[in-house]
Order: sequence, then structure tokens, then C-alpha cells
Amino acid sequence: MTEYRILRYFDFTVPGRRDFWDFRDIAAGWQSGDKLNVTKGGCKKQCTDTPVLIDLWRESGVAAELADGGDAMLNIRSGVSSRLLLAIALLPQPAISGPAINQFEVKDLQSSPGDFEFQSQNAWSTGQPRRRSALTALGEIAFDDNTAIKQREALEIQLGVTDWFRVRFGVEFEQERLDDPGSFSEADRFAPIKFDEVAVEGVVIFVKPKDEGIGLGLLMEYGSPVGEMEAPAEFYAGPIIEARTGPWSFIANLMFVKYMGGKAEPGNDAYVRDEKWDFSYATQLEYEIARNFGVALEAYGTFDRLGNTGTPGETRVLFGDLNQHRAGPVVYYTFFPHEERALSHRTNDGEGAVALSGDADEGDKELSVAIGTGVLFGLNENTPDLTFKLSVEVEY
Repeated sequence: MTEYRILRYFDFTVPGRRDFWDFRDIAAGWQSGDKLNVTKGGCKKQCTDTPVLIDLWRESGVAAELADGGDAMLNIRSGVSSRLLLAIALLPQPAISGPAINQFEVKDLQSSPGDFEFQSQNAWSTGQPRRRSALTALGEIAFDDNTAIKQREALEIQLGVTDWFRVRFGVEFEQERLDDPGSFSEADRFAPIKFDEVAVEGVVIFVKPKDEGIGLGLLMEYGSPVGEMEAPAEFYAGPIIEARTGPWSFIANLMFVKYMGGKAEPGNDAYVRDEKWDFSYATQLEYEIARNFGVALEAYGTFDRLGNTGTPGETRVLFGDLNQHRAGPVVYYTFFPHEERALSHRTNDGEGAVALSGDADEGDKELSVAIGTGVLFGLNENTPDLTFKLSVEVEY
């Protein structure tokens, strides 16, 4: 059994414990079956699931003779080559780019000339995934760059240009987790809510969905960050598929996401762009109970970094891809103020008032207000446990 001198031991096994222990006179044996014995003063601890990260460092007069001839580090937790980690650590690291998480809204294929719609899309998340950390090959602490958003509010205006094209403009406010925490105590801390992004979106409709049939369109969206030079813009592009039969409808937004641009802060010569590709989806299966009421099952998710696109950094090696997936029920209620007013006139004034209401509405577009609310459940460890959704859409 080969003996090593361990200079630092980083404990991942105790919840809430993220400090370093300095062990200057510890002997460790690496055995088959991923078992590790650590001894200090006659006290032994055996780890069978390798949930710990132990770094074997070379100091003056102390050499770690690993089986493969390496002498820098053995990463038991991830099984990654010490030489690879050390080589990556010595390179400039790219800007933080977690998985792209768009609004929790499914885009449909409806458009008519002169249509006007105001939207408020809101989401609040709880049960955030705990931020992971690890010791790098240079002895520094690295935190995962998972996207964690506590709350998001977006205000948007949508215009129907033709029967086959519509456009939308929006602003977004977010409360996000700190990108670069200075200590463990700040690792899971959230910054105050701020004005985060401006966006423009276009939808091209190739085939309009019929009552019994399938429609097809193209979604394109560009979101530009506000106030952060290093943050990249996001460009979404992909098909919209919409199918209807009876009271049932199904919509899928399948989007490739390209990270674009970003500039270094003054004096930051080590800045590196990470212009990666993600894949994002938003789906909805809805049953229309009545003209103004429907229930739906919605699912949203992102596959972080397709292949090796962009500039993967050290955190990608340490923590892997940070895919997020969530799904849950949503209910929608729509009311029509003109109809409510006509009904009120009919009740109070009789049929004469109904005719007057009909004259007033003749040739006018119908005003509607749709409210959607629901809860989305996180489906993996990278996703918040619960996300509450509330949307308000006023269409005229």
C-alpha cells in the first residue's frame, strides 16, 4: 500500500461544513474498490463512496509518488486527471455562463394585423440548489456557476404585424445568486433585485394551426444584459410546433441558445468569452374546459453546453454540465370585459341595452384579460424545488 503525505483535506461529507482542515502528519492509503483510509493520531476514517476531495500536494522535500508517475494532485471526488486539472487551472478562465433559463412561458402561433398585447410574466423560486465548491489544482476555491434566480419580473409589449409575423419588446428584472462570492458565507447569497435585461422577439408563422391540425413557426429572441460588461447576450432560435384536436392542444418551443459577446472590465486582461450553445425547451399540454378556462401541464428545461461548444473552463471539469428541468400544473382563466359589461346591461336595462352594446362593439377588436398561475417542480438536483408562476396578459 503506497503511503502519501496529505497537506489539505477538504470535507464534503458534513452538511454545512465547508472549511479546510490542515493535516500535517497524516498518512493515506489508496486501495482498490475506491476505498480511502485516512489516519491521524491512531484515529482512522474510511470513505467507501468517495464523497470527499483530497489533494496531494508536493512541498519541498515531500513528493507524492502516484502510480501513473504524476506528482501534482489526485482528485478522488471526480476522478479527473491531476495533470488535466492543473493545465486547465493555469489557463485564463472564461466568464461565468450558467445554463440559459428563459421566462416560463410557452409561445403560440397566433398573430393578426393590429393585435396589441401587454404581458407581465413573473416567477418566484424556493428550495434553491446548494452551491457546490471544490479545491482547484492551484489551491483556490472554485464554485459552480449554476444559474440560480430567486425571482423574476418581466414586462412586455407584443404587436401583430401581419397574419404571419409578430414582434415583442420587453424588459426584465431579476434577483440572482452572486456570480463571484468572496467567501463560503456568500456562496448561496442573492444580490438585490435589479434591472437585468432588454429583449426583442420575433415569431414567423409558416403554417397556422387549425381546430384539427398542426401548425409550424420559427421563434427568434435576442436578450441583451444591462449593466454588466462581461455578461454575454443570449440568442434563442428554434421551431414552434402547435397541435390541436377537440379541447386538447399541445405546444412545443424547441430552442437552441447561443451565448454572444461580452467585454472585459477595464484592467481585466484575463477575461475570456464563453460563447457556448445550450438547448432549451418549453412545452404545454392544455385541456380547455370552457372558452375562458383551461388547465395545463407545462415543462421547461435547459441542457447546459452542447458538446464542447464555447470555452469550457475549470468549473466544467469539476462539476460537469448543470442541466435544469422542471414541470407542473398551470391553470388559465380569461375574462372579456366587453362581454361582462354587456351582460350587466342586459340584466339591468333589458334588451334595448343589449342592442346598444352590440352597436358599440361592432367592428371593434375584442378585449381580453388572461391570468395564469401554477407551480413547477424541480426534476433534478440543479433545479429549485419549487417555482411559482404568475402571468397576466391583456390583449386587444
